[in-house]
Amino acid sequence: MAISTRRALAAYRNIYGALRATNFTANRFSSLIGSTFSPIRYEIVPCSLEQTTNFLLESRRSFAKGRKQIRDEVDGDDYGSVTTAVNVGPNIKATAVSQMEAAIDALSRELTKLRTGRASAGMLDHIIVDSGGVKTPLCRMAVISVLDPKTLSVNPYDPDSLKELEKAIISSPLGLNPQSDNQRLIVPIPPLTKEHVQAVCKVVAKSSEDVKQSIRRARQKALDTIKKSVPKKKDKDKSASAFSEDDAKRLEKEIDDLTKKFIKSAEDMCKSKDKEITSS
Repeated sequence: MAISTRRALAAYRNIYGALRATNFTANRFSSLIGSTFSPIRYEIVPCSLEQTTNFLLESRRSFAKGRKQIRDEVDGDDYGSVTTAVNVGPNIKATAVSQMEAAIDALSRELTKLRTGRASAGMLDHIIVDSGGVKTPLCRMAVISVLDPKTLSVNPYDPDSLKELEKAIISSPLGLNPQSDNQRLIVPIPPLTKEHVQAVCKVVAKSSEDVKQSIRRARQKALDTIKKSVPKKKDKDKSASAFSEDDAKRLEKEIDDLTKKFIKSAEDMCKSKDKEITSS
């Protein structure tokens, strides 16, 4: 309060001095050009400190109100600037497709890791080899190929890493016992036991449910984004979006169709894996 009072006094003195200087200049100018000119005289009315303070506070409030009114006008019509209508539909659909495809790719990698009674080159991809303190995926250190439905061949890029590859395969949870011929590893695929078949089928079923949940989450995110993108009734006149309610309904149907398509793809992959496991 003390600071505001000092500021008010300083402003009062400045105004008072300016008025006196203006009156003096006007009188002097009148004496130079003749007596016919009526000088401009300002009447300086003494004011109390309270009156001066109230005057300055009212001026400050008026300035703040005017500034707020200008800011509201700018937010309302943006001084007549031209806005381009944007259709967000393609972006929403592309994002949903990308997320659903990522879920299917993850399922494919998980199913490849599962051991069945049939040899598959991808079943060793997830094995990590510790070579000199550096952990590297086996597929980056060797060429894995299928010799026959019951045998894999592992040819290392560096012959000196043969022992490390053999150790990594043995320590993996696949239950494999590779045989070395000093140049490559021969990995026979043993037949599955009944207990192992049941365990692997459970893993497949869980993987199927997980990927379905991921696909449904992608669908829900897309629907939420669609709902937010449709302008509300009170904002329709101000909105620059080219995304109407009809577009939203059409896109929702497309998202639902994509969801069914990707879920069916996941189910087909898991059924195929189950058949491969049980028939081996």
